[in-house]
Amino acid sequence: MPAPQETRRPPYGQVPTPRSPRCFRKGNGNPTPRFDLPAIGTGFNVTIRPGFLVVAPGEEVSMMKLPSTPRRNRYLAAVTAVAVTAIGIPAVQLVGSSASAVSRVSPDRDQPQFLKRTRTTLVGNLPRIPWEGGSAYWAKFANARAGGWNSASFFPIGCWFCNVSSDQEIAFDKSKGINTYIGMWEGTDFSLFPSNRVYWLGTGLKGQSNTSPYNPGVFLDDEADGTFTPASAGQQHLAALRKTVGSNRFSYANYTSQVIGSDMALSDQLKFVNDYTDAVSVDMYWYSIPFCDWTPYRGNLYAVPIPQKTCRTAHSYGLTNEALRKRDAADGKLQPTWTWIENFNGMSGAPAAPYITPAQLKAAAMSTIIHEARGLFWFNQSFTGACQSANVIREAQYSPTSTCGKKYRANIDAMGVVNNQVKALAPVLNTQSYRWSFGTGIDSMLKLKDGYAYIFAMTDGTAGQRTFTLPPGISGKAVQVLNENRSLPVANAKFTDAFAAETTYHIYRTSLK
Repeated sequence: MPAPQETRRPPYGQVPTPRSPRCFRKGNGNPTPRFDLPAIGTGFNVTIRPGFLVVAPGEEVSMMKLPSTPRRNRYLAAVTAVAVTAIGIPAVQLVGSSASAVSRVSPDRDQPQFLKRTRTTLVGNLPRIPWEGGSAYWAKFANARAGGWNSASFFPIGCWFCNVSSDQEIAFDKSKGINTYIGMWEGTDFSLFPSNRVYWLGTGLKGQSNTSPYNPGVFLDDEADGTFTPASAGQQHLAALRKTVGSNRFSYANYTSQVIGSDMALSDQLKFVNDYTDAVSVDMYWYSIPFCDWTPYRGNLYAVPIPQKTCRTAHSYGLTNEALRKRDAADGKLQPTWTWIENFNGMSGAPAAPYITPAQLKAAAMSTIIHEARGLFWFNQSFTGACQSANVIREAQYSPTSTCGKKYRANIDAMGVVNNQVKALAPVLNTQSYRWSFGTGIDSMLKLKDGYAYIFAMTDGTAGQRTFTLPPGISGKAVQVLNENRSLPVANAKFTDAFAAETTYHIYRTSLK
């Protein structure tokens, strides 16, 4: 709405906007509430006074006016109550500011002036989850913009040391949803990336062009917060690397959980997260490391506490990203937070470790999406236990029938399922989320896109039946469960579904109308 140009306060509240040459009057000819409407523009001034319909926040009020003269066509406009003044009377504002927001009413069809009470979509007035801007964020980096990272249909999904040497290998990776690579043998031919329309975040490959759209950013370093002592040495290291990147590419770094925990001074955590990067991530492999079993338990000391009773669940991956977002927000500037998930094993140095299961890795990915991760990245190595590999995805491709190859392939296939689900919903994910609690024990994300509400849902690390309460303004009579070929009835703005395990996730879609 334009900046107010009128400050006088009527007794029952108003939304002041610039005055215009057209003035509508409502009622029996008395100059009461005024609707100031430019020829077809933005100014709209409403005053609520005694004796006139008082609307509740979120209700739609339609106004029609009688022609004062048959020489002119009249306008039909809509206003929506969106706020309440200090004394409790709703304020209203014009919906839209283009010609499509105002419809002509011919003189012979004009009705007597009135305000009529109808229902409008409240869900769009819910508070928003703070964000960095979605895909539009990448437009400020020339390489990323030229490479299409600012497209609403793009969502970065990457792989760690998924070394490639042929078009066939990249085609296999793309079938599993991979579009971005981090970590690579330095002799890799860079031409593989543009020819296959995939992206490399790094430097030093054979024939690499630093101005290529397929080199949109640079991975500065991995876990500099954990490999340098003191912390200032790691910070100096990253600062020096950042200077080499240039303004056409973004800078990215991955950290250990020290930047969201209690083992590092908060000032150093904030410096690592906020001072050197345009995208940032943390790796914490909850399913395949022994952290949850350590005594004393330390997950409760994280920036967003990890409950011990649900520590080794998908929910912890989402909370990790939420903790990183909290650190990132401390300077008042937001950047995309990405997440790392093990596609087989995240532990190093132990004689045996649990391997993440197909259901667990899909759930871990979806949990981070629900907690606003802007990219999925897969740790692609296994250094412990009976099945060890420097490139899990490639072994799944070439040795799918060996003892370990069967396990690799099952996990990589599951990784492909969730990656491609995310890829298909990129236009939805690249919109800003709305804040809403659907019910107890539900971990969820709400998006609106093209007349539909999308609800990404899991539990809080437990299992069982959950009842969802929809926000006002979602009036669909059923919710479609995407990728599951079923739907659920909605009654009294509620629906119920089952979550058989902590790894279960559902994606719902329902009409706003």
